[in-house]
Amino acid sequence: MSTITLERPVRSTAEFVPELVYFEPAALDYPKGQRIHEWAKSQGLEIRVTSSHNRITNLPGESELEKYRIAKRTLVVGIRKTLDFDQSKPSAEYAIPIATGCMGHCHYCYLQTTLGAKPYIRVYVNTDDILRKAKQYIDERAPEITRFEAACTSDPVGLEHISGSLKEYIEFMGREPLGRLRFVTKYHHVEPLLDAKHNGHTRFRFSVNADYVIKNFEPSTSAFADRIDAAGKVARAGYPLGFIIAPIIWHDGWEKGYAELLEKLHDTLPPEATRDLTFEMIQHRFTKTAKRIIEQRYPKTKLEMDEEKRKYKWGRWGQGKYVYPDEQATALREFITEHIFEKFPDAKIEYFT
Repeated sequence: MSTITLERPVRSTAEFVPELVYFEPAALDYPKGQRIHEWAKSQGLEIRVTSSHNRITNLPGESELEKYRIAKRTLVVGIRKTLDFDQSKPSAEYAIPIATGCMGHCHYCYLQTTLGAKPYIRVYVNTDDILRKAKQYIDERAPEITRFEAACTSDPVGLEHISGSLKEYIEFMGREPLGRLRFVTKYHHVEPLLDAKHNGHTRFRFSVNADYVIKNFEPSTSAFADRIDAAGKVARAGYPLGFIIAPIIWHDGWEKGYAELLEKLHDTLPPEATRDLTFEMIQHRFTKTAKRIIEQRYPKTKLEMDEEKRKYKWGRWGQGKYVYPDEQATALREFITEHIFEKFPDAKIEYFT
């Protein structure tokens, strides 16, 4: 039996390998489930059985913090039973299920609250069922194009070496004249996807930030330089490319940090990639609930969450959040926008929020 360790999350350059793997018994009836099971055995991982991928109750750990850190290194392999897709507007019509949970330890992540009690990572083996449902949605909306977002609840690139599902989705959409896929990642392990037959139907987006933000608030994700290098590889593979600069954080030297980011992107991307390039920008925000959870899980975080320094903004669902005051938000937006268009005059900025 493997030993569960509790070391502090660090910057990740290697592919994710869990320490615990749970299987729903029926998952082994699928070729993907069998393959993942063989992979887990070859890695010498501790393998357990669960009746439901939505209910893992016997994780080791003496405290809630220990259980949380172990959960982030726990993989659960199951069957996606609910095949109705959630909406994912405005970026896409639907969120296509591929995985739930993330191995990253980003202090600010909205999954801290949305996945609150279930931070373990789940992958689904019945991808044929999921893609049949996607085909149904595409046919229902014809002749309009239907867009699917694959990273609403996970980072599928970070799991691709285990599941292989993202390449399946990319090539499925490549065969669909009216289907489009999009996802975002903080990981540089893109090699399995570079030869996918995408047909230009998948927009490959990277979550990028100033080096200070990545180093201080995004443990267990790929480094600044690795993500930029991976973006260059993806661009040369012919994918439509996009970048999400998020969360934009006001910190000492922020102008230099975000200018350096855009300079590095400009130096890395081939010219042809800049003709269809998108940017999305999201300023840092937090809710009272998120602040409480973040401070419990990352008690030494440097993340600034002083409510007195923020503006309170009501959300669409009646829950308020704390954002930067208008003067700071405007300064961030104008500075980064100016540098985007200076380096990439043909780029499209989809939003700043």
